[in-house]
Amino acid sequence: MHTRPVCFALLIAALVLSSTARADVPWLPAGLPPAPANGPALCPGAFISPAQGAAILDAALTQFSDRAAWDTYAAHLRSRIQSAAGLTPWPRRTPLNPIIRDRRTHDGYTVENVALESAPGLFVTGNLYRPTNLAGKHPVVLTTHGHARAVATPADYDTHARFAPHVQTRCAQLARMGAIVFAIDMFAYGEGIQLYGQDAHRDPRAITIHLWNGIRALDFLLGLEGADTTRVGVTGESGGGTQTFLLTALDPRVTVSAPVVMVSAHFFGGCLCESGRPIHRGADYFASNAMIAALAAPRPQLLVSDGKDWTLNTPRIEFPFLQKIYGYYGAADHTANVHLPDEGHDYGPSKRAAVYRFFATQLGLNLAAATDASGQIDESHATIERAAALRVFTADFPVPPHALHDAGAIERALVKLQQL
Repeated sequence: MHTRPVCFALLIAALVLSSTARADVPWLPAGLPPAPANGPALCPGAFISPAQGAAILDAALTQFSDRAAWDTYAAHLRSRIQSAAGLTPWPRRTPLNPIIRDRRTHDGYTVENVALESAPGLFVTGNLYRPTNLAGKHPVVLTTHGHARAVATPADYDTHARFAPHVQTRCAQLARMGAIVFAIDMFAYGEGIQLYGQDAHRDPRAITIHLWNGIRALDFLLGLEGADTTRVGVTGESGGGTQTFLLTALDPRVTVSAPVVMVSAHFFGGCLCESGRPIHRGADYFASNAMIAALAAPRPQLLVSDGKDWTLNTPRIEFPFLQKIYGYYGAADHTANVHLPDEGHDYGPSKRAAVYRFFATQLGLNLAAATDASGQIDESHATIERAAALRVFTADFPVPPHALHDAGAIERALVKLQQL
């Protein structure tokens, strides 16, 4: 693959072209299930068959057969996705008021507990992982997580959401490799449970909240001392993979992405937080998740897929489509696929190893810090903490009294910021 400076130059050129492209080019492929007579045209779960998904990608390549045609439709899609997510116009950015506390030092990295306000009273909770050597400029990585089992007992938090060992491990490894890493909670997951309750997550407004929280989390990361604004990665699995490719599609600051076990031509997301708003389909647009992922082009992107979920066809359906779109930019080698046919739906060791290697190449990270003497990935240096140690809000440091506690209040707060 090309070096990162070349990738960044290509990105700037593409964004200049996209900014001048028409954003009013309607397209609906033939053969879609009928739209409802009333209400939004949603695409829940396995909305179409794998064969239909593949046919639609072929139709898209026929309809948008060169870079100019794709750039035009890509601008149209971005506009429609932003609007469908309830974020047109973009809300006004307000002070993040970050809380950073309880720093711990481990083997080659530190961990701190963080909360920030993506809008007044809307708290994003997470953990900040940094290399122990912070001299110079460092890439930043935002990590999102997938859905998890409901919390029934306090002990369940130790394997839940951003507290899960696999999330801690990948953040620790990336920090040891030289990145500044921010792991954030999904809406109403992790520490969000005490803010909203677990049942609040299955709400279509979660799409809006996830996107806005991701954008503001990048604001936070890129404002930190030592952050390199030209090297910005995002990765997450499953529902966190959805957050990854949606954020990458709409935020041009993301320079490298790695959605894990999520990108599909026929599966659109099984939760309202992924497909509960018409981000995939409207009166004049359609996009499967594979098409949304293609909005990253020509920025480097890794698809990690497996043989036991809706990504089982990635090597022969979704990845060839992405290669052709990237080829429009002369950048077919900027997208990659690691397919693990005997594995299932997780962000396990093999999948993490693929992302470490890809991010090391694309973000200029030190892969040697993540490998042993034989060159194999070695995650033994990561310290797994209990959820209690990772919380920013505790009995001694409670949730601020002005915090919002339901999706309706958050929606009203964002609408108010759109009117300012």
